[in-house]
Amino acid sequence: MPRPVALITGPTSGIGAGYARRYARDGYDLVLVARDVGRLEQLAGELQSEAGNIELLPADLADAADRDKVSERLAEGVRVLVNNAGFGTSGDFWEADPAQLQKQLDVNVTAVMHLTRAALPAMLDAGAGTVINIASVAGLLPGRGSTYSASKAWVISFSEGLANGLQGTGVGVHAVCPGYVRTEFHSRAGLDMAEVPSFMWLEVDDVVSESLADIAHGKVISIPSAQYKFLVATGRAMPRRLTRLATKRFGSGRGRT
Repeated sequence: MPRPVALITGPTSGIGAGYARRYARDGYDLVLVARDVGRLEQLAGELQSEAGNIELLPADLADAADRDKVSERLAEGVRVLVNNAGFGTSGDFWEADPAQLQKQLDVNVTAVMHLTRAALPAMLDAGAGTVINIASVAGLLPGRGSTYSASKAWVISFSEGLANGLQGTGVGVHAVCPGYVRTEFHSRAGLDMAEVPSFMWLEVDDVVSESLADIAHGKVISIPSAQYKFLVATGRAMPRRLTRLATKRFGSGRGRT
């Protein structure tokens, strides 16, 4: 029997690397999509002893031609698509470079839409498949910056809508909403995270394990860790005005887009 294939975007570090390691251990062939060829090759070397076939697909998902290239590969068929690639930026929206804001939207939203659309027909024909969209608790709570939070709110809503439409097909779409995770994400965005208490930080492998357990139980929205489940539940129970005020006071709502 052929091995199932998992295509993962943004796998060279952080959460994406965690999913790549997990699917390699679980017996999947991998298609790894990222801009940095050197880091892709390094990851492939690290996973070689565990994974079957590893296909490297260099692509910048902010570029339409590269999105089309990844979409063509997805149309050939995969069992799992992990839409992990994404980024945030520091600074206030009104001072941000419009080109950088558009790039963020293209990676965080447009790529998720296009790649999911490309993957679903083959999954539906096979009667089996999983799409995992990496969102954030920032998409569930108002006031966490502007464009990044809005992009993740879109991913969550998109995933929920598709999950409803795909019921009974054997294909599932899920949104994973972690909080602060120990990755390169914040340093790349230029965000100072020194004041975040240690108990709010999550480890990559814990996020991956808990999210996959949630997905196995059919949960459309996965919020890894008890502390973030509590935070989201509390935020949803409060009036949005109060949630925004709390975010401004404790969540650094300024200084990020």
